[in-house]
Amino acid sequence: MGTVGPGTGTGTDGIAGERRQLINVAYRLLGSVTEAEDAVQDAYARWYRLPRSRQEEILSPGAWLTTVTSRICLDLLGSARARRERYVGAWLPEPLPNRTEWDHAGGTDLAGPADPADPADQIVLDESVAMAFLVVLESMTPAERVAFILHDVFRYPFAEIADVLGRTPAACKQLAASARRRVSVARGPVTATGQADVVRQVKEAWETKDIAALVGLLNPAAVMTADGGGMVGTVLRPVEGGTRIAQYMVAIADKAPGLELLERSVNGVPGLVAQRAGVVMTVASFDVSDGRVTRIWAVRNPQKLRPWAREG
Repeated sequence: MGTVGPGTGTGTDGIAGERRQLINVAYRLLGSVTEAEDAVQDAYARWYRLPRSRQEEILSPGAWLTTVTSRICLDLLGSARARRERYVGAWLPEPLPNRTEWDHAGGTDLAGPADPADPADQIVLDESVAMAFLVVLESMTPAERVAFILHDVFRYPFAEIADVLGRTPAACKQLAASARRRVSVARGPVTATGQADVVRQVKEAWETKDIAALVGLLNPAAVMTADGGGMVGTVLRPVEGGTRIAQYMVAIADKAPGLELLERSVNGVPGLVAQRAGVVMTVASFDVSDGRVTRIWAVRNPQKLRPWAREG
């Protein structure tokens, strides 16, 4: 079995230190913290099942683990389409909190302190985990996604990605190029400051149930997608059009007295968190263009909000 990337481990004593990198790769490939953790655990289990003599033959255990983790993710991506077809409503990636932000939010410590054992705390928040980016990744084939993430995000060479995909380096290069074209169709993100200003205005208009203000902040062709997973009530299909979205948001506010909106980073980008009685009910991500919201992704599935839950 070949190995992906340079790897930092040179012996069995160093493989525990590879976990953070593996979690980061797996989350970007799968869009799920839980599945990423499971994939990494599976890779480690395979390592420990190797005879000691075989372990000693592997010059870079870290690279070996990355290769195995990537192959496990590739298999999971291959079966994901069928699982998504059985999913109730729209499927969205699991949102990630910024623990430091929560810890310093005036004592509102909903997410709890950072826990080195928590896979969500191992993930680096950058543009490659922004919800808009992860949603684009969902449109790729499994092979495209693996080639693109490993090469364009983690800078692994095509010669070694070929070992993961079982294809030639040239074929892997073509896969990454195809994926790159999909990404280039999506508009580049606005600055965090610009997005934060728009999100703050959305929050204020939502709190005051000002439909006219919300309509002004939403692109006429805006789309809102909600993920309840069949576990909580929400729209099963995307809501299209700024006016319809504004009306829906105000209707939600009318039906949910006591709902508190907080400005919080979601996957490293300004977003909103709705909580009631200290419990996070919804995490909303936004895509903003020319000062108006073009997309809203609202995750309500409780299983996907576990990283946002108050400890204890």
